[in-house]
Amino acid sequence: MSHPQPGQIPPQQPGYPQYAMPTPPKKSHTLRTILIVIAVIVAVCGIGGALMSKGSSSSSGSPAADPSKPVPGLNTPVRDGKFEFVVTQVQTGVKTLGDNEFLQKTAQGAFTIVSIAITNTSDKPYGFSPSDQYVFDAKNRKFSNDATAAINLQSDTSLYANLNPGNTITAQVVYDLPADSAPDHIVLHDSMFSGGVTVSLH
Repeated sequence: MSHPQPGQIPPQQPGYPQYAMPTPPKKSHTLRTILIVIAVIVAVCGIGGALMSKGSSSSSGSPAADPSKPVPGLNTPVRDGKFEFVVTQVQTGVKTLGDNEFLQKTAQGAFTIVSIAITNTSDKPYGFSPSDQYVFDAKNRKFSNDATAAINLQSDTSLYANLNPGNTITAQVVYDLPADSAPDHIVLHDSMFSGGVTVSLH
């Protein structure tokens, strides 16, 4: 039996199966796919976050007013959605509301009472919610209504009032503002989802 010289491939031995050398595995694309997916998720989250930030910043304050148009004031009809609004009166500096000792409410600062005539201009019943109406002061701080104080004035409209088509109600919406603050304008909505309309309270 001859021995192979250096550099020679040994001859096949009879009786032994010959195996092919394994081919090197193909490079996996798994890591690259994962990186692409992560990049897409980050991009989508960034766009979504920007949109949410834009939406939250625009909804946190009053709607942007067109400087070329004067802001309507008291006793001026304005419309938002299915409602026509007329702000008829503004009272400020009210400290306590109510004569009933169980319902009486004392302001943390001072109450501002905004009287609003609301008309349903649609052809279907629609509900008015005082909680969808927001007052802003000169610093553009946003204030929600105080329903428990308003119940001392009008219990039937302090929380919610349903209007049939063409009907009008007058609601007194109450706000508890800091004692050193005064109302500047109110943004009126026919629902929590509407764009709103601004009325000056000067």
